[in-house]
Amino acid sequence: MNTAEPLPRDLLARDRKAEHIRIALERSVQLEARYFDAWAFEHVALPEIAGADVDTGVTFLGKSLRAPLLVSCMTGGTEAAARINRHLAEAAEAAGVAMGVGSQRKAIEDPTQADSFRVRDVAPTIPVLANLGAVQLNYGFGLDECRAAVAMIEADALVFHLNVLQEALQPEGQTDFRGLLDAMGDIAARLEVPVAVKEVGCGLSEAVGRALVERGIRILDSSGLGGTSWARIEARRSGDVALGEMFADWGIPTPDSIRQLGRIDGATVIGSGGLRSGVDAAKAIALGADLAAMAFPFLEPATESAAAVEARIARTVEELRIAMLCVGASDVGALRETKLVERSMP
Repeated sequence: MNTAEPLPRDLLARDRKAEHIRIALERSVQLEARYFDAWAFEHVALPEIAGADVDTGVTFLGKSLRAPLLVSCMTGGTEAAARINRHLAEAAEAAGVAMGVGSQRKAIEDPTQADSFRVRDVAPTIPVLANLGAVQLNYGFGLDECRAAVAMIEADALVFHLNVLQEALQPEGQTDFRGLLDAMGDIAARLEVPVAVKEVGCGLSEAVGRALVERGIRILDSSGLGGTSWARIEARRSGDVALGEMFADWGIPTPDSIRQLGRIDGATVIGSGGLRSGVDAAKAIALGADLAAMAFPFLEPATESAAAVEARIARTVEELRIAMLCVGASDVGALRETKLVERSMP
């Protein structure tokens, strides 16, 4: 497979699983509100550091990253998704940032789809995150399936995604979310790699985050309100656009979710949900995140080539570096201690 070639648009249209990707690329499913615009850094005219002093490096899952950035979980399970995942993985490896794959449920149920998730050959050194829907633990999945998802891609961690609103709006949705805290805790206690939990656009609250940490799950991804609206996407699929609009702004705005999770001792917080730039990433970290994660900004470049994704990552990291210089933060730890001020939305 030549991963340098652009992904044909008709390929996205042909694959049923790629329906989510096709709709997600439409700007109309992005939320209009820009919650990070409500927060601002105080500019430091005399930062007392040089640009060369700024170190964006961090450690995540025991591996060194050149920037506190995760290319967030997106896709898998089709030919189109395989191309996208390899473009993302090649770029993440070249840039020295982490990467997650989309839900592997399809490949667990149909092993012929597993290759669309496998990227370790092009991303041998970075953290790679496996991914399953937590709700699947109530629909026949257990420790064996979780181990299979990890082994499939030689993952450094397993992400359980929470998507109650998305499942509620899906024509084929699964909505039994009973007992999942303890079920995920049981997996976390027995799985050989760390377990993380993320929302898919509605945000994690402090109460949910604390309940997860109490059960041994210490990597929490906010995935808050502010970016791609899965309510709108699923409403497009079902044909009930009005219902999608009713719930399009349902959830905890990402900055609020990050601040809540940042109050939990022992948690590693990944700030995601509507981040669109390195400045947003800097704000997420200053609000309490350890890493910033993005999906949509890398999705369209990933339909083109790994080089296009790498260029977008490089731009994001440069924006982050400039923001750090302008607030006098020589490293990510110092940035996390930098204060933001809340301002009125324009």
